[in-house]
Amino acid sequence: MKLQDKVALVTGAGRGLGRAIAQGLAREGARLVVCDVDAAALDETRQCLADQGASVFALRCDVADRAAVDAMFADAAQRFGTLDILVNNAARVPSSPAETERRNRHYAHATTPVPRRSLGIVSSLSDDDWLKWWDVNVDGVFWCTRAALRLMEPQRSGKIINIASVAGLGAGSMHSPGYSASKAAVISLTRTTAYDVAGANIYVNAIACGGVLTPPFQAYLDGATDTQRNSLFQMLPLGRLGTPEEYANVAVFLASDGHYLVGQVISPNGGYVI
Repeated sequence: MKLQDKVALVTGAGRGLGRAIAQGLAREGARLVVCDVDAAALDETRQCLADQGASVFALRCDVADRAAVDAMFADAAQRFGTLDILVNNAARVPSSPAETERRNRHYAHATTPVPRRSLGIVSSLSDDDWLKWWDVNVDGVFWCTRAALRLMEPQRSGKIINIASVAGLGAGSMHSPGYSASKAAVISLTRTTAYDVAGANIYVNAIACGGVLTPPFQAYLDGATDTQRNSLFQMLPLGRLGTPEEYANVAVFLASDGHYLVGQVISPNGGYVI
């Protein structure tokens, strides 16, 4: 039980990767605070964790709301007395019909021998296409990190794990420039925060996820043609997406003691970025 009696807070824990990370931390003995904007999904996660025998405190919270974030951390500290681990998982992901069309255009361009041309993605973006990523993906990570550090710095210990993306490492998600930029911001914030707080024995690192077989990605696959699915898998040396549990294992490692990682970006991605 690597995390026996540690207190961990996981944002966006209602389903998919967030739920898998919470379950992974619970298996190692952590006490869990879980949050999500979807109350029904959050309750399902709470029940899953309770069924595991975990001590769990579920709070509905929109991480883009600064006041709600501060209240959540105050409630968590009142419930458990401290906070040892924060996983900033909550995020918006590209899933609208327009984003799906751009994704398919990108994958076809990357895997089919066609004359080179502009894909016309950046020039056609609306203001909303650009702005909608920042409140949850960047502001939310900052609000939660700041609130966590106000608990961790006085006790001179803690682990913060930011869920970033390969989209922030290169052009692999060029079909969604705003999303990619938001995840690059998370990576930069990870590094600067890590440098800031390492002297207080607080370890801050990021996981730059490749394709994760979460409900939104499964929905994309279900609606894609055979050609579109094959284009995606052709871009992955392993030929498959990662499972939430595989990514959760990395989060559990980073949340545990016994490593020397500070400000690092670990990218499980099936060989998509090497």
